[in-house]
Amino acid sequence: MSINATLFGQFILLILLMAMLVIGGISFYLGKRKTTNPILVSIIGALLAIIPPLGMIYVAALAFKKDTQD
Repeated sequence: MSINATLFGQFILLILLMAMLVIGGISFYLGKRKTTNPILVSIIGALLAIIPPLGMIYVAALAFKKDTQD
């Protein structure tokens, strides 16, 4: 049985894109509560999700940040 490299690459890309969507969404949700610019926070979170440990560290840092007083 041979492994198709194209299919494997597409699978990795799909997982990476899903991680970017999930981390970006969580970053946006936390950014609405904890910052004044949630869109920038979600873009940074999505870009950091390219390397999954960095994305998770970023979300953890946002989670521990104090809420803004609106």
